[in-house]
Amino acid sequence: MLNVTLPDGKELHFESPVRVLDVAASIGAGLAKATLAAVVTTRDAQGQPSSHTIDATTLLPESGDITIKILTSRDPEALDMMRHSAAHIMARAVMRLFPKTQLAFGPTTENGFYYDFLTETPISEADFPKIEEEIKKIIKAGEPFERVEEPRDKALEILSGIGQTLKVEHLREGLGENETVSFYKQGEFIDLCRGPHIPTAKTIGAVKILSIAGAYWKGDANNQQLQRLYGTAFFKKEELEAYLTQLEEAKKRDHRLLGKQHELFAIDNEVGQGLILWLPKGTIVRKQLEAFLQEELTRRGYQMVMTPHIGRIELYKTSGHYPYYAESQFPPIDMGEHPSEKARLAAVKVEYPGDEAAFQAAAASVEKFLLKPMNCPHHIKIYEVKPRSYRDLPLRISEFGTVYRFEQSGELSGMVRVRGFTQDDAHIFCTPEQVAEEVRGCIEMTIYVLKTLGFSDYRVRLSFRDPANQAKYVGDPAAWDAAETAIERVTREMNLPNVSIGLGEAAFYGPKTDFIIRDCIGREWQLGTVQLDYQLASESRFNLSYTGADNKPHQPVIIHRAPFGSFERFVGILIEHFAAAFPLWLAPEQVRVLVVSDKFEEYAKRVEQQLREAGLRVGSDYRPEKIGAKIRDAQLSLVPYMLVIGGREVESETVSVRDRIDGDLGAMSVATLVEKMQEEIRERRLRQRK
Repeated sequence: MLNVTLPDGKELHFESPVRVLDVAASIGAGLAKATLAAVVTTRDAQGQPSSHTIDATTLLPESGDITIKILTSRDPEALDMMRHSAAHIMARAVMRLFPKTQLAFGPTTENGFYYDFLTETPISEADFPKIEEEIKKIIKAGEPFERVEEPRDKALEILSGIGQTLKVEHLREGLGENETVSFYKQGEFIDLCRGPHIPTAKTIGAVKILSIAGAYWKGDANNQQLQRLYGTAFFKKEELEAYLTQLEEAKKRDHRLLGKQHELFAIDNEVGQGLILWLPKGTIVRKQLEAFLQEELTRRGYQMVMTPHIGRIELYKTSGHYPYYAESQFPPIDMGEHPSEKARLAAVKVEYPGDEAAFQAAAASVEKFLLKPMNCPHHIKIYEVKPRSYRDLPLRISEFGTVYRFEQSGELSGMVRVRGFTQDDAHIFCTPEQVAEEVRGCIEMTIYVLKTLGFSDYRVRLSFRDPANQAKYVGDPAAWDAAETAIERVTREMNLPNVSIGLGEAAFYGPKTDFIIRDCIGREWQLGTVQLDYQLASESRFNLSYTGADNKPHQPVIIHRAPFGSFERFVGILIEHFAAAFPLWLAPEQVRVLVVSDKFEEYAKRVEQQLREAGLRVGSDYRPEKIGAKIRDAQLSLVPYMLVIGGREVESETVSVRDRIDGDLGAMSVATLVEKMQEEIRERRLRQRK
């Protein structure tokens, strides 16, 4: 007998073999019609869960206990699966229009999908309409996606027979250990694929081809060059139209364009790609964010520290960052290549000729350093500077620490994907009994920080281990269980919105609580994170301890916490969120003084001085231009307040105030204006055009 548990806890029992569709039909005909696939969860002998998504037509086990979540178009997982099916449909359309096309890979992306092709005639943007027209024909036909499993020899015969040499190579090399493989067929089209797919193409509401770019077979520049066709798909046409509108708005808000236009940051090839030069205006924005965060950290009992930009490689071997993150780190700095070390080793050979042991001992003493990939090993060393008691805990230390990652050049993107960045990093060392309270405090702080910046629309992802890939993670599984249970319990107790679990998203040393925010045009970004770590303090890593109330040594727990993530990425997102029109407290130039003519400069400069003495960031425009042009330039520069000074203002010792959002506010005294602006800054008020 097969026992099926549904998400609401209801149990169903089946004596004979059933498919996902049969389970749905037993619940209701409407659900069966809407069913696209299912997430099935089983448990191994140790009780560890394992989840995977399967086709709606897949036969379930004949006996045992499983949990099923039936997917319809309302489920986020179904959207990703449908887009994978749309990638197959796009490939089918391309093959109809471009005979002898070689297929590479066609995965989904965050907002759509792509497929890599090798064609005899290159595809161009001019071909997009006819490809889309062919896609519509395939969708209208509504042919089913059929899964076929074959032994590898038969699979090789199939692929060779249809001339798909790239797939043949992948099956021989990339899938060399697979005894059987799966294909998906739709009409005349067949593709090597593990699936799953939607039942029929008619489920797809709308498909749009977005762009084309170059690519290499398996991402290797030494391999054949391919063409990558990007697209997206939605269940409803209205959703596609909304997404395309969002793309147009995103182009206007691109932080790379606005950053250059408003002189916020620069990237220079001679400095290096992925390395940000903070210009004066961008530096003001960053420093205001730092001050805001510093104020909150002090209020919550954090102590600030500073650590070096490099460390000996042994430090990162102990932490596990090397080799776990070796591919995303800059190569070690080998001091054996330094002229002084080369000379020292040469001297050893002279002093001990033929003594290989002496030379090897000298060579082993040569230090290797690593550009800091993470701040946590350095903070751990700060914890170790003196013995700790349970009375000293929790110890909360924080740093605006710069770290370095070697991102591939093709993955770099303005400020949001860089090679050097400064994290608003903190680590809390606490007792196991303090974990829940400290995690709660970190989450509360993250929510406060995000809401202050206008990010009140967010969801929470609990990033846990992938049970099927334990080799990715270090430490005792029991400690992992405790960490995941603790994080899940706290988030449930706090009634956080839209909590979900992401298997396989954990750091190598512990689970995370990640905040996924939605900006003002509906895009999602992963920002704040709280990570619970039972591993780095363990005996196999840094072997940290504190003296407990029983006068015995105990292992602390480490919480990693970063509300912004990094200043570079966060500011890049802020630029796009506000379209560079920062709120008053963040604005690089908060107020600009404009004179009607040069006769009023003396008074205007006195006003400037008063504003500066009040702590405001002031600009001025004394050019011999018409006042309308000066106002327009200030408006285009996104200055929050403009002060127009002419004869009436000089005579009445006032200023005529224009607001970037509300327009003309009339005349007021400088003291009244200062009070108004300072109140807006104190409250960190967010004002946007209605």
